[in-house]
Amino acid sequence: MMSSNYTAIDNQNVSGSVPAVADPPGQVAVKFTDSNLQTFPPSSSQGKISGASGPPRDADDTFSKPVSGSDEPQQSGWFRAFTIAAYKPYFDVDTTDVLERIKDSLFPFTGSFSEKTANKPDLYGPFWICSTLVFVAASIGTFVTYIAHKLQKKEWNYDINLVTWSAGLFYGYSTIVPLCLFLVLKYFSAPSGLVQLLCLYGYSLFVFIPALCLSLVPWEIVRWVVAGVAGFMSATFVALNLKHHIASAGERWFFIVAAIFLLQLALALVLRVYLFNVTV
Repeated sequence: MMSSNYTAIDNQNVSGSVPAVADPPGQVAVKFTDSNLQTFPPSSSQGKISGASGPPRDADDTFSKPVSGSDEPQQSGWFRAFTIAAYKPYFDVDTTDVLERIKDSLFPFTGSFSEKTANKPDLYGPFWICSTLVFVAASIGTFVTYIAHKLQKKEWNYDINLVTWSAGLFYGYSTIVPLCLFLVLKYFSAPSGLVQLLCLYGYSLFVFIPALCLSLVPWEIVRWVVAGVAGFMSATFVALNLKHHIASAGERWFFIVAAIFLLQLALALVLRVYLFNVTV
C-alpha cells in the first residue's frame, strides 16, 4: 500500500541499517550528540555535580564548616572557659533529672548521688536551688518584719541588705567550698571533678528551702530543731557521697570527711542565727 507521503515496507527480513532519508528542502536537521545517561553515575562531570554520586562540594562545605560570623566558638584551652558553649553540657538536663537528684538529696543515707551523677553532673539544679534560697530567705525575712512592724504600729523600711547577704552566703558557699575541697583532694592525690563537687554541694542545700519556710513558726525550740535536722541531713548527704572517694587519700581521709561534715553543720548554725531568727 502506498500513499502520497508514506512508503510501506513488505514483511521481510531486513538486514543492515536503514538508510537515512534526505531532508526535504527548506527544513533544518536536528542532531543529537552522544549522551552517557544510560550509565549511572555518569562517567564525566557536568557543572558542580561530580561522578561520585554525592552532593555538590559547596553543599558539603556549607554544613560541615562553620561560616564566618556564626555563633560557634573557635577558642581552645583556657579561652574556652569564658565562652557560653563550654557550659552548655552542664545545663543539659530536664525536669525529671532535677527532681530525681533533689529526691536523692532528701534521702542522704543512700550515698548513691555521686554514682548517679558521675557521668553527667549539672549546674542547672544548683544554680536554681541557690537562687530559690536567696528569694525565700529575703521574702520570708521581709514578710515577718513587715507584719511585726504593722502589728506594733511602727514605721517599716525595706532592708536590701537581707538580699545581698543571702546571695553572698549561698552563692559564695556553694562555689568557694567545693573549689577549696577540689584543691585539697588534688593535693592528697585523690582528685575529683570540680563540676561534680559543685553539683553535690548545690543539691545539698535544697533541704534548707523547706527549713526556711518552717522558720515562720514563732517558737524558738521549733526553729532550733528544724535548723538542726536540716543541717544534719545536708552534712550527711555530702559526707557519705564523698566518703568512698576520699578513702583513697590515705589515713587522713577520716579527718577530711569530718571537716566536711562539721562545715555543713556550721552553715546550718549560721542560717539559724541570721535567717531563722527573724526579729523586729
